[in-house]
Amino acid sequence: MEYESADAGDGMIASARDFTADFLTAAPAGGGGTVTRERVDLARLVVSELVTNAVRHAPGPCRVLLELFEDALEISVFDQADVSPVPRAPDPRRIGQHGVEIVVAVCESVSVEPQPTGKRVRARLSLA
Repeated sequence: MEYESADAGDGMIASARDFTADFLTAAPAGGGGTVTRERVDLARLVVSELVTNAVRHAPGPCRVLLELFEDALEISVFDQADVSPVPRAPDPRRIGQHGVEIVVAVCESVSVEPQPTGKRVRARLSLA
């Protein structure tokens, strides 16, 4: 399922979080059950952090692609910047700028792939 918005501001971040929650709430999890509230909340967090990076550090709109597998959700955020996000060293005194650290900590994998007009940041979140 894909989401794109002309709104490249904070409204895009909230809309992408809601889109993710709606998608997972309606989707069956592996084994035919539903995705747990905890996993929905983690997916919303990951989407929020990735879209926030795109909104703050890339020109133009971004696009969110959600791909549901039996045991995982693959979250891709496409933006128009060539620069890859880099996790910063932990610093409890730093306010903000922990987004990539959070995504790396809660996801099974995170990768950055060059695209013809920017990049794709792909994060795989376990639904188990």
